Amino acid sequence: MKLITSLLAAAAMSVATFVAPAFADKGVVGISMPTKTSTRWISDGETMEKLFKDAGYTPDLQFADDDIPNQLSQIENMVTKGAKVLVIGAIDGTTLSDILQKAHDAGVKVIAYDRLIRDSGNVDYYATFDNFQVGVLQATSLVQGLKLDGATAPKNVELFGGSPDDNNAFFFYDGAMSVLQPLIDSGKIVVKSGQMGMDQVGTLRWDGAVAQARMENLLSSTYTDAKVEGVLSPYDGLSIGIISALKGVGYGSGDMPMPVVTGQDAELPSVKSILAGEQYSTVFKDTRELAKVTVGMVDAIMTGKEPEVNDTKTYDNGVKVVPSYLLKPVSVDKTNAKDVLVGAGYYTEDQINN
Repeated sequence: MKLITSLLAAAAMSVATFVAPAFADKGVVGISMPTKTSTRWISDGETMEKLFKDAGYTPDLQFADDDIPNQLSQIENMVTKGAKVLVIGAIDGTTLSDILQKAHDAGVKVIAYDRLIRDSGNVDYYATFDNFQVGVLQATSLVQGLKLDGATAPKNVELFGGSPDDNNAFFFYDGAMSVLQPLIDSGKIVVKSGQMGMDQVGTLRWDGAVAQARMENLLSSTYTDAKVEGVLSPYDGLSIGIISALKGVGYGSGDMPMPVVTGQDAELPSVKSILAGEQYSTVFKDTRELAKVTVGMVDAIMTGKEPEVNDTKTYDNGVKVVPSYLLKPVSVDKTNAKDVLVGAGYYTEDQINN
């Protein structure tokens, strides 16, 4: 009996020794997302959380609810709790220098996630999409929808920008203006309000209500005797507000066709709006792929390897050029929405149609 007990104990120890590595914790990874007001940020955070768990890490996922002090406190807690790497989607990319210095002093690596963190030498890597190209795609779609080739008169267009505290907003705007400025200069497009430049068209915190209010003001101040025919919108959440303002004064009915309105992120309400003939287009960024790239970067860092990057020139944060991995965005409109989004498994047919 003693022999059997000894053998069983030995076997149990052997199994325990064999099984343990499969459950070994590779370390804590802090994931700081800016908000839950956008479905894409919720999806980004939850996708990374799952991928990190599957890879053997302990993810510490926090959403900052668009509150900068809250995000700073959450990041500090992550460092205190022993996070080895931080993945940060910043609310304001200029407010993190002090906390990132503390993280650096504690030996913590930092990956800026889809929003460049500025004014800090302690940003190790950046995972994002080609943000200049996003703007190019938005403007190209706007021009396509305006049908400028057959136009006999200038088209009235208004410009909206993203949040001035988000570095990406400037890339989106500059990319769009690389297409639109020559058409404005030639007179084919007119910005009737005269409002141009991020200092005039920026929308703090990407707030759709702010965009709606500005569109309403533009309509009442500038378009009482003219019609707006196109709106450059850099994000679907703004587009929904802009379209609401337009519909409020009769656009989309009678002899007032809906202006060409762009967007970004392929959020479900906007995809449905596109299929319904209201919003004209959006830019699809498969954030599942961005999450995979980010997890791959973290895994490389944690195993002593160099993360893969494909851009070492573009993203100067004011202190250093941050090594980056850029993914390609895709323009989506009514003609290809189902093929692209359902084809990628991003949405189901039922989600889009119901």
